[in-house]
Order: sequence, then structure tokens, then C-alpha cells
Amino acid sequence: MSRVSRTAVVVGSSVAGVRTAQALAAGGFDGRVLVVGAEDTAPYDKPPLSKHFLTGAWTAGKLALLNGGPADERVELRLGAAAEHLDVEDKQVRLSDGTRVRYDVCVIATGASARPSPWAARDGVHVLRTLRDGAALRRDLLRGGDVVVVGGGFVGAEVAAAARGLARRVTVVDPLRDPMARVVGPTIGPLLSGIHERHGVRTRFGTGVVAIEGTSGDLRVFLDDGTVLPAATVVVGIGAVPNDGWLRSSGLDVADGVLCDEYCRAQGTRDVYAAGDVARWPHPRHGGHVRVEHWTNAVEQAACVARNIVRPDEPVPYRPVEYVWSDQYDWKIQIAGSPARATGHTVLGDPTGDRPRAAVAYTDAAGRLAAAVTLNWPRALVACRRLLAAEADFTRAVEELEPLADARPTGRRS
Repeated sequence: MSRVSRTAVVVGSSVAGVRTAQALAAGGFDGRVLVVGAEDTAPYDKPPLSKHFLTGAWTAGKLALLNGGPADERVELRLGAAAEHLDVEDKQVRLSDGTRVRYDVCVIATGASARPSPWAARDGVHVLRTLRDGAALRRDLLRGGDVVVVGGGFVGAEVAAAARGLARRVTVVDPLRDPMARVVGPTIGPLLSGIHERHGVRTRFGTGVVAIEGTSGDLRVFLDDGTVLPAATVVVGIGAVPNDGWLRSSGLDVADGVLCDEYCRAQGTRDVYAAGDVARWPHPRHGGHVRVEHWTNAVEQAACVARNIVRPDEPVPYRPVEYVWSDQYDWKIQIAGSPARATGHTVLGDPTGDRPRAAVAYTDAAGRLAAAVTLNWPRALVACRRLLAAEADFTRAVEELEPLADARPTGRRS
């Protein structure tokens, strides 16, 4: 008797979804691999949207996630129909066009959406999460005029840099004094925030937005200190929310993403997994469940999910070392681990100058290396990720990193 082929349905054409499908196809999954996506556009990579795509250095074609490799040929696509309901008991996904897709194993990879602007304006106010968002923003930027970016995190900072690259006058507004400190902590948060001013961007940090009025080309941004900023284009980058609303009727726990076990399997199920921005899983380093919205996490978690699907009797827990990077102007900022949870730090290299080359190593309460931030120093970041994965002693880690620096540490351990 021939063996009945299984079907793996990956819901979401995000990088997590596509990488899961590719890993299943390449890793020995013996059945059909189907990716269901809400967008009618072929799967694409998102980090370049706020960088190379926005400036025009890259076309949309260069963002493609599927390029016709051997594994890609096994991946089927069902695009333009969003998932509306997951029936865990009957193993079906209902799509927005009314069809039902049956599965033997399902991977939820629906990602996250940009948090919408809470301020009313007829048009000209953008968020940036999709290719369509990026194309619309680029059209407005090319029309000229001043740009106001609300939110000084990674997306806002990268959009500001791209807009300056298009010779636009830019103002960045954020209610925090040092918005980058939310991610990197107070040690170098002010330095990163100051990148904008070094490149001619006006900053209004420590100031909130109370209203945005007008239309594209003639907008007014009202700040809580009474200032009114004129703008042709406004970009709102105030975070993201997981795309888990379609799962409310599924019976899964979807409080801030899909609650998973250490193997990335949705709690209470045997054949449903989650990967990427929508997944929330227990991380021993953090002592609880986490949800991570970074490209590297999506790729690494996809590989773990695919491996656990192919070899369900020998699952491996997902315990990554967090990693994120940001390209702003001619700076490369790389972060491993979680600086915001650290209790002390040491600075290596020289964090001063127009393009500093430095690293900040962070310790935790147990005396281990907890995180690292590097500025324009990829070699040090590679070493830090290796040391973090090994849960290295902080003092020994610093001793190993010091020879990589051109100078002795310029900061004191605190």
C-alpha cells in the first residue's frame, strides 16, 4: 500500500513563512508544502523597504524571497486570500475567498502589522510595513517637500536616513529623550540618537505629537509644546502589532501573539506551529515568554520549526541569541542579546568621532555576558554572538574582546 502524502500549510508569505516552507522542502518533508498569503504580490524581503528600496537603489524585483532554487520549486503559493479562521480540530484553514485548505501540519507565520497612526489626516501620512507602503511613501518623497518622522526607533531612523539621502529636509519627533535607548539602553542611546543631527536632521526628542492635520503636500504636525511643524509627507513609525486577530476563534492562546512551547508548537496542539513576529515562546535567558520582531529571529525560528516538523520525535528547543542590525546613513549598528535587561557594561574601542568604531558589552546579575552593541564593527559583533551563545562569563568575554579593539576600553565597568 502506498503512503498517503501529507500537506504542510504555512499561513503567511512573510520571511518566516517562506523560510519555513523552503526548509521543509529541502529538509526531508515528504509531502505538499503550501504557502498561503494575504498579499497578491510574490513573497518579498522587508528590511530593505526602509533602506535601499526607499532610496531607489533597489527595485522590487531584488526583494524576492523565492528565486527558483530546487527547494523553491516544491513550494506552492496561494496568494491574495487572507486566512480568516483556523479549525484546529478539523485541521482546516478558511480563507477570505471562502475556500478551505486542509492540512496535516500548519505553521502560523502571519507576522505583524505597523501600528496605525492615531492621528487623523486625509492623506500623506504613511506607515511602512509592506511593499505597497514603501512604493506609496517613495512616490511622496520624490514629490519633494519637508518630511516629519514620528518615532525614533529603527524604522523611523532608517526612513529619516533614506529621506535625507533623497535630499529632503527631515524632522524626527519622539516623546522619549533618547528613543534608541529603548533598545540599546542609556549607555549609547544618546550617541545613536545624535546620528540624525550629525547628518542634518532636526530632532524634537522629548516632545509628543497631539495632532496631524491637512493633506499630502500640505500637512501640519502639532506638538505638545505648542510647536506646529509643516510637512509635505509624514511617516509614523510607532511599533507593530502581531497579526493574530484571525486566530481569535481558533481556541489558541493569542495574547500578544501565538503562545507556543519551547519547540515553537502552539500550546495545546500537536500539529500547529508558529514562527516569526507572531510567535511567543518561553526563553530561558529571559525567564518567561518573549516575542521578537526581527528578521534574524524569523529566519532562525523558521529553521527550528521545519526541523521539528520533519523530526517530531526528536524536537529541539528554540533558544536563540537575539540579533538585529540597522543601517543608518553610513553607520552599521548591530545588537546581540538584550541590552535593556543588563546590570552593567564596558565600552571597548572609541565611541567618539564622525564614524566611531566601538562596542559596548553588557553584563547581567549573574556575571555573564548579557548583550552587546557594536558600532561599525562587524568583527566584534561576530565574536559577541559566539560568546553569548556559550553563556560566557562577562569578565572573560571582555578579556577576549579587548585585543580586537584598536585601543583599551574607554569606559569603566559599572
